[in-house]
Order: sequence, then C-alpha cells, then structure tokens
Amino acid sequence: MGSLRTLFSGDVHVSYSQLYVVSDPEGQQDIPYDPRAGQLSGLCGAAVPGYLFLTTGLHTGPVGYTVELHEAEPALDERWEEIAEVSFRPVSADVTLELWGGDGSFPLDLDTVDYRLRHSASGLDEASERELECLDGLVIERHLLQFWPAPPARDRLIKQTGSSAAYWHEVAREEPDPPAPEQFAESRRLAREEEERAAEERHERWLRQEWGGELPSERLLNVRGNVAGMRELAPELAHALDRLSPDRQRAVARWAARRAYEKAGLADVDWIAAALDAAGRGQPLPAPFDTRETVLDRVLDDPRVPQTTVASTDGRVPNMLQQSMAIPALYGAVEDDPLRAALDALYAAAVTYGPACDTLFAEARSAFSGELGPSANA
Repeated sequence: MGSLRTLFSGDVHVSYSQLYVVSDPEGQQDIPYDPRAGQLSGLCGAAVPGYLFLTTGLHTGPVGYTVELHEAEPALDERWEEIAEVSFRPVSADVTLELWGGDGSFPLDLDTVDYRLRHSASGLDEASERELECLDGLVIERHLLQFWPAPPARDRLIKQTGSSAAYWHEVAREEPDPPAPEQFAESRRLAREEEERAAEERHERWLRQEWGGELPSERLLNVRGNVAGMRELAPELAHALDRLSPDRQRAVARWAARRAYEKAGLADVDWIAAALDAAGRGQPLPAPFDTRETVLDRVLDDPRVPQTTVASTDGRVPNMLQQSMAIPALYGAVEDDPLRAALDALYAAAVTYGPACDTLFAEARSAFSGELGPSANA
C-alpha cells in the first residue's frame, strides 16, 4: 500500500453544500460548464482541468474533511457509505482546499502530476436531516480524499448508499459531456483575449474622458510634474503642447513664466528680472533663484514686491499669496524636459491667474497662433 501523508484534517464550515480544490484561481473564476459534466459521480466534479467541485449533503454547517496523499493506491475501505474515483492533475503548485465565498483556504502539498483521487463520504443524508443540530456544532458528515499518482482514467462510481448522493449522481449524468481539453484551452484563450480587449477599451474610454475626449500620447502619460493640473484645467492645451517641437515647447515655457511673474508684479524687480532674462537665454538661474528655499523669503522681504492674493482656479480657496503661486513658473521653465517645462510653467501661470486662468490660456493661443489652437479672436 505504501506510505501516506495527511495534507489536511479538520472540520470545515460549508455553505451551499459545496467546497473546492483549486490550483488555478485566475483561470477558474468563470467555469463555462458544470464541473460534474460527463461523470458518473456527482459528489466530486473533476471535468475542469486543475479543479475539483466537492458536494456535501449538508447545506450549511460543519463537515469533517481529511485529505491524504499516498505513494500507491490505498486499500478500499467499504465502511464508507459513498465511494467514487476521479482523475486530477493540478495546473500549478499552488493547490488549496477552498471554502465557498472565500470563507477559508487550506494549502494542499500536491505536485503538478497526474493523480487518482478516491472520494469517500458518510453521513450525507443524516446531516441534511439534522441540519439545525449541525448548525449548533454537531459534526455528522465526513469526507475523505485520497490522492495517489496514477495516469488519467474515466471516473468510477464504486459505492452508492444514500439519497443525497443518488441525487447528485443523477445531476452529473444529465449534464452533457465537457469539451475536449484542447477545446477547453482554446475557449479559455479566447475568453482571456476578449477580457483583455474589453479591459483595453474600458481603459481607453477612461483616458479619453480624463483627457478631454482625445487619447493622450505615451509622452503625456509618462511626463512628470504638473501634467495632471493642466489636464484638469485645459486638456486641449496639454495635447497641443505635446505636439510642439522641443524648441517651441521651451518657448511656451519661457513665455508662461514671464506672464506669471508679470501678473504677480514680480517682473520689474531687478534681481527677479535678471533670473527671467537668464531663463530666456537658456542660462542657469542666478542667486537667489539657484536655491528654491531662499526665494520666497527674499520676495517677502523686498518692499518693492507687492503682496497680493488670488483665489484658486476653481474659486474654492480664497486669499492665496499670488507671488508664491508665481514663483514655481520660473523653475518649471528651466526643467530639462521641454514638454514638462511647458506644462509646469503654464500651470504655475494658471494658478497665478486663479479663476481668470482662461484669460491666460487665451493669451497663450494668441501668442502662439496656430500652434496651440485658435485664439479667442480667431
């Protein structure tokens, strides 16, 4: 008979008279036919590759389960009321005994080889008749699963005693034969392809909705910085900026930085004007713009710099310091990536304008006529 290992032993709480042995959780979410299809036995459905559908007499409550792995076929124990055999091969090394609805999962140490499984059970009818007592914790029904290596073979009904088993055996026999393995694999492949196609379509619809009805390029999707802000305020401008050459993107970035600083009353202060001029010539920003931490303090300390407030672009947040909103535009304009530079500088200029940001966008379209779409006067 050979040695055996007990892979699981204990009482499990079943629901809807079912539990499962699963080795392919992703592929067994939607099984296209009854797992008992084409079988003589209805208590252990093995028609789906890598999957076992186990049926109990008890609808809801505790059932005793033991799972054994044998080196060779074990001796038949006729004391069990119901006995059947099926063939089973895991499709992965991750094999588990699963309860209905995710109520429990127990690992089973099975290799990905062909097995014969003897399913023995007793107490199905009695447990069904005494379900209220079982709900209080009484364990009447018991099952034994015995695996051993063996080549695939037809399922076999060895012993039938109770009416519950007879009912499920009849259910299995009324089911049409399952598709051949190659047909099943092909249907799974087609189903996966269809799901992938549907997922791509859903993602594309979401992208179009997020980006103003136009699909964004990979550059727009992957550029960092304040692209999300521009997408929310003016997605059509984000697309237009993406279509510009790097030189024109840089030109927009420098223009937007200057407009932000002009709007905030910063552009005419000598040390700030020097930084704007350096950015316009493509040179490094001079002090104090060489470190961001010092710039706002310098702005606040300079009596020549006005301190004005602006609301957020949606008007919900009032009294934000307009000069603070403008400062990032210059840093955006000198970003290494010209697309990010244009997006960041234009967004910073937009929040500097606040609720009047549409005015800024109209100015941008006019300044770059034909490159960022029609201007307000077109």
